[in-house]
Amino acid sequence: MDNHQTEQKLLVLDIDGTLTNSRKEITKATREAIQDVLLRGHSVILASGRPTPGMRRYEKELELERYGGYLLSFNGARIVECRTGEVVYQKLLPLTLLPRLYKFAERNGCGLITYLGEQVISAFPPDEYVQIEARINGLPVREVEHFLDFVDFSINKCLMTAPPEKAERLERELQEKLGNVASIYRSEPYFIEIMPQNVTKASALERILEALGMKRENMICCGDGFNDIAMIQYAGIGVAMGNAQPAVKEAADYITATNDQDGVVEVIRKFM
Repeated sequence: MDNHQTEQKLLVLDIDGTLTNSRKEITKATREAIQDVLLRGHSVILASGRPTPGMRRYEKELELERYGGYLLSFNGARIVECRTGEVVYQKLLPLTLLPRLYKFAERNGCGLITYLGEQVISAFPPDEYVQIEARINGLPVREVEHFLDFVDFSINKCLMTAPPEKAERLERELQEKLGNVASIYRSEPYFIEIMPQNVTKASALERILEALGMKRENMICCGDGFNDIAMIQYAGIGVAMGNAQPAVKEAADYITATNDQDGVVEVIRKFM
């Protein structure tokens, strides 16, 4: 008996640049391949830096509520079960960090946002990168006058925005200042993610594997960005997209076609 075929597998997909093409759409071929995987009893997890509402569109397209699956949002700070809509795990960013983040953003003239329900909450007039984040997620931006007074609710992450060269420098400065109390890295050249400490897609996937009683040998993770490296290294099979950053390709066991060439379909055919 070929064990390879019968054991339940877990397919973990980053969204932007992995599941979706350059137009942020799931192609017909990719959608059908994923639904076939679900019908055969395997599990699918969408793992993204996006806020949960920014993932709903793809959850619906893949019918994960019906087939079952998980949304791993905010780079792993929150996990939602698709069938029940229940938050099964989350880590929060300490609100005591906000004054320091606010001062830093103000001094360096960069954008600062967090999320409330279906809104992007902006501390300053939104720059072009904040607009990109809002557009990607299909969420409106709400600029609030007194950001520090306004944000009195629990949050999973903040995002700072700046032009790429500047963001690279600010990322290093933030890591030096706050690296011992938060997890800080860039997901896109112009996005600096500020996350609860020790939060990665890999640490969140560890939780899911425990809950499902599955081994990481049966997990296949696909991604293209710096924030996917941890889960690609953690997975039984770590896959970099053809369009991935060089560092991501170095970390992977396998490099598939690009997101515009249905790289995910190739992975499903080869490993599932």
